Amino acid sequence: MKRVLIIVLGVVMLALGGCSSPGDTKEREVRIGIMLSDVGLGDQSFSDSAFQGLIKARDGLGVRFDYREISETQTYEIGIEELVRAGNDLVVGLGFMSQESLESVAKRYPEQKFLLIDSVSELGNVHSLTFKEDEGSFLIGVLAALKSKSGHVGFIGGVDAPVIRNFYNGYVQGVHAVKPDAKISMAFAEDFGNPDKGAELARQMIAQGADVLYPAAGLTGVGALKEAQAKGVLAFGVDSDQFAVAEKAVVSSMLKHIDEGMYQVAKMLTDQGSLPDRQLSLGLKDNGVGIAPVRVVTLSEQESAKLESLKRDLIEQKIQIGSR
Repeated sequence: MKRVLIIVLGVVMLALGGCSSPGDTKEREVRIGIMLSDVGLGDQSFSDSAFQGLIKARDGLGVRFDYREISETQTYEIGIEELVRAGNDLVVGLGFMSQESLESVAKRYPEQKFLLIDSVSELGNVHSLTFKEDEGSFLIGVLAALKSKSGHVGFIGGVDAPVIRNFYNGYVQGVHAVKPDAKISMAFAEDFGNPDKGAELARQMIAQGADVLYPAAGLTGVGALKEAQAKGVLAFGVDSDQFAVAEKAVVSSMLKHIDEGMYQVAKMLTDQGSLPDRQLSLGLKDNGVGIAPVRVVTLSEQESAKLESLKRDLIEQKIQIGSR
């Protein structure tokens, strides 16, 4: 059964030109429908973050929103089409895995506006929102190298796709910025919703000598984080602050501010009635990505200075990450 979160609040739009008066304003309710990523709500990562952004838009801007999960619709395409037929002003596909289905529906509804998150579409009625996850992952790599005792760290990806490669490439470059000779193990689970597979890959890497793990794998990554804690090694979360998943292991998390991105999209719609740009990309400079507070370990003054220096160089584009 579909679930709909609704708040009936009007968004007051000032008339162009002149001073406002009761006759110069009108109510406009913006409606957004989102097809969540494959794991859906409860992934403690991607979908949950986007959902929080829409809740903020509902409470702060009066936006009305609806959503679908693949566990209910069985396919992305069915869910996306349902959201179109429900009359939403903007229909969002969360994650690159929804692209093919979203574009298929978009071709059938050329007047409907769509938003694809984490990938770029060439269709005229599809806007794109991407994040510079390689920048945030670079900082995670710096921290991993600073705190690794063995000089061997690991990366676990959900699937082998361009956006996950961006996480990996940024991580590798950050590690090597501190320890050029560090060893980096890498594996793909080919599943974002399998914590047991994440734990298995983590065990393998730890057995090979990795003492820091960075999974970019949704719920699969949660399994890796818990295994890292069980084996007494360090780890890093992804997309949202995952410290609560493994409080003895998670040093920090690469924050992909999907919640902020969704809120900004909603604000553009309420303020302007449309999205001004077809492609929007958010990085460190735009607060689109970042890192959670450092816990579990303590950074020395020298280590903190190193991290901040590299972060500044990245923002000022003195460092270019090869994934772009």
